[in-house]
Amino acid sequence: MTAVTRTVLIAATESVRDRFAHTLRQAGHQALGAAGPTDVMDAVTQGAGTVDLLLLDAGLDDAAALVARIRARTGSLPILVFSGSITGAGDVRALAAAGVDGYVNEYCDPQRIVPALAPHLFPDSFNRRSTPRIVLSIPVSCQVGQTITAAFTLNIGQGGLAVRTMNPLAVSTRVHVRFRLPDAPRDSDADCRVAWGDRRVGMGLQFERLEGTDQMTIDEYVDQRHSVRGRDRRP
Repeated sequence: MTAVTRTVLIAATESVRDRFAHTLRQAGHQALGAAGPTDVMDAVTQGAGTVDLLLLDAGLDDAAALVARIRARTGSLPILVFSGSITGAGDVRALAAAGVDGYVNEYCDPQRIVPALAPHLFPDSFNRRSTPRIVLSIPVSCQVGQTITAAFTLNIGQGGLAVRTMNPLAVSTRVHVRFRLPDAPRDSDADCRVAWGDRRVGMGLQFERLEGTDQMTIDEYVDQRHSVRGRDRRP
């Protein structure tokens, strides 16, 4: 299975870098370390577009100014600050003005690291408004390794689907799914990664690899139902 991974740049103390890097690599992502502002700027500018998320220690020399410089060079790069490195309200105001996206607890349990970062690693899956979501309940088989389970979908979009389950898999787990859309002539197969999970609802699966014909079938289904839904809502 070929899956898309995310690259996270971690600018923090060695112990924090090592702990977060180890967890991210176990989840299938790439982790880079940076010891200071120069290393950070080199990583985000020389490798423009290759870093997907920056985790930043506010204790770095003039962290707010560093964030502002990064924003000037790469405006869309998500930046999270380690909350334990904040020393006061002044830091919060300066970092907010510079454009940080949020905070993460550097002391959280390893199993909570990836879920905490998931909305920034997979923003399209968490931003439900980025693409239309069509409510749909059809059978879907989910395979992880040699284990296959059956469930029903909650909704589907062009970039993924949500599955009803009381036992969601861990965020970033790779899953192979098979399902057949209504009136489709054959099953669709997709390699996915778990983007979010909630025992009260289910879990969201982000498509990472599927055949072009399957993607076309899904796109056409979503576009058609979205258009019909829009017409139905007109007065």
